[in-house]
Amino acid sequence: MKVWLDGGLRDVAEARVSVFDHGITVGDGVFETLKATGGTVFALTRHLERLARSARGLGLPEPDPDEVRRACAAVLAAEPVPHGRLRVTYTGGAAPLSSHRGGPDDSRPTLVVALAAAEPRPDETDVVTVPWTRNERGAVTGLKTTSYAENVVALARAHDAGASEALFANTRDRLCEGTGSNVFVVLDGELHTPPLASGCLAGITRRLVLEWTGAKETDLPFSVLAADGAVEEVFLTSSLRDVQAVRRLDGRELPGALGPVTAKAMRVFDERSAADVDP
Repeated sequence: MKVWLDGGLRDVAEARVSVFDHGITVGDGVFETLKATGGTVFALTRHLERLARSARGLGLPEPDPDEVRRACAAVLAAEPVPHGRLRVTYTGGAAPLSSHRGGPDDSRPTLVVALAAAEPRPDETDVVTVPWTRNERGAVTGLKTTSYAENVVALARAHDAGASEALFANTRDRLCEGTGSNVFVVLDGELHTPPLASGCLAGITRRLVLEWTGAKETDLPFSVLAADGAVEEVFLTSSLRDVQAVRRLDGRELPGALGPVTAKAMRVFDERSAADVDP
C-alpha cells in the first residue's frame, strides 16, 4: 500500500512521521476527507480551498495546492479502489513538546495523503443526540482540524446505541452538527440547516445541497429534534454520506424518514454530482 508523505509516494511500512510532529503532540493540523470513486475524487477544488482556509485559521502556511493535487492523483493511481476515502492531512511539523510552535530552522509542515476502501453508505441511518456541546465562539470553530477527540467520544456513544452518528447542540442550545456531518431538517415542508454562526463546519456537501435545493440557513433550537418537536424529516450530509436520511433519532422512528423532501435532495445531489465531479 502506498501513501504520499512529504514529497513522494512511500510504502506504508516505510512512511514515518516525527514523534515531535505538532499534529501528533497537540493536534496542530488540518485535514480533508474526499470521496474517491473509480480513481477520481469529488469536489477536489472546494476541498483544497477549505484546507487552505483551515490552515490559515491555525496560523499555518497554506499548503501548495498543486502539490496536494499531485499527491492525490499519485495515491489514487497507486491504490485504485471502487469506492474509498481519500484523506489529506496537513500538520505543523516538528515542534517543541508544548503548544508553542517553533521547531528546528529546517522544520516544515507535514503533508500526508492516504486512501482506504469504504463501503457505500445506506440510504438511511440512525442517530442520537449527545449532552456535550460545540463551542460556536472557540478559536478553531469552523476549522477542520485534527483535534477530533470530542468527536471520538461522541461517536463511541452513538455506536454503543446502535447509531452511526451523534448530533450536538452549541453552547446556546441551538442545533449545530454531527461528529462528521451536517444536519438538515424539514419543518412545515421546508428544508433548513443551521447557519455557520452556530459553530458547525462549512461542509462541502452542505454547501452544495444549499446551492442545489434552495434550503434555508436557519437558527434552530436543539429541541426541534425532541419527540414533541416540529421536525418532519432529518438527513445528514458529508463527503462519504452524500445525502443520508435519518430513520431513527434517539431510538424513535421518524415517520417522515426518507420523506419527499429528503428523497428529492438525494436525487438532485446524485444527478448534479454525477454531471460534474468538481462543481
